[in-house]
Amino acid sequence: MKIVRRNRLRRGGFAGLRETRLVMSPRIFRDSREAGTSPGLGRFVYLADARFMPKGETRIHAHREIDVISMMVEGRIRHEGSLQNGQELSAGAIQVQRAGGEGFTHNEINPDDAKNRMIQLWVLPDTPGEPSAYQQFESKPQLFESKPGERVRVYGGTDENAATFSSKTIIEIAQLKAGDKFRQPARSLVYITTGKGKDAEHTFKEGDLIDSDDFNFIADRDSSLIVIFQE
Repeated sequence: MKIVRRNRLRRGGFAGLRETRLVMSPRIFRDSREAGTSPGLGRFVYLADARFMPKGETRIHAHREIDVISMMVEGRIRHEGSLQNGQELSAGAIQVQRAGGEGFTHNEINPDDAKNRMIQLWVLPDTPGEPSAYQQFESKPQLFESKPGERVRVYGGTDENAATFSSKTIIEIAQLKAGDKFRQPARSLVYITTGKGKDAEHTFKEGDLIDSDDFNFIADRDSSLIVIFQE
């Protein structure tokens, strides 16, 4: 087991946001990968935990051949860009943008006078050259307030009838109440978005990223986990 702790990494940022990068794959960042970050898992190459400044924005920028998953934890984001311009994400909503071979441009804006919190993940697509596409999972029912113990898949899967973009990389959210137990028996990366818990030997808290072949977690308080694994 390897644990990357957010509070031990460099706090950086750009434009109108401050962020901590916890996953920086050498497949993307090569020699610019920051010390202490995780290299990711398979085609999962990036995770950043960000807070936008009041009225802050990323400014318009482009992506190509990458799937960008944005999860709102606190506050709101107004989305501008070449895919579904004008959408708004509130706490609990998730936006998935597939750049494909066409690529897309976007700008994410905090419309409020208070800071917000957003977690962004990147996955390299299994098949290059796909058309660009957009999905949004609405905040009702809020994914970050789903039923205790429920795992909600927001990305990946190979089922043609699945509601999420096809990928061998899977991203799910697990909601736990204090005292609940959670297990991911296969190799995975698990990010503690909110809450605190433990296994037989370790204590985990918000901002911890755990790389494990058999992840076990007992929630000490209500907790939200992002679980990344491969099918």
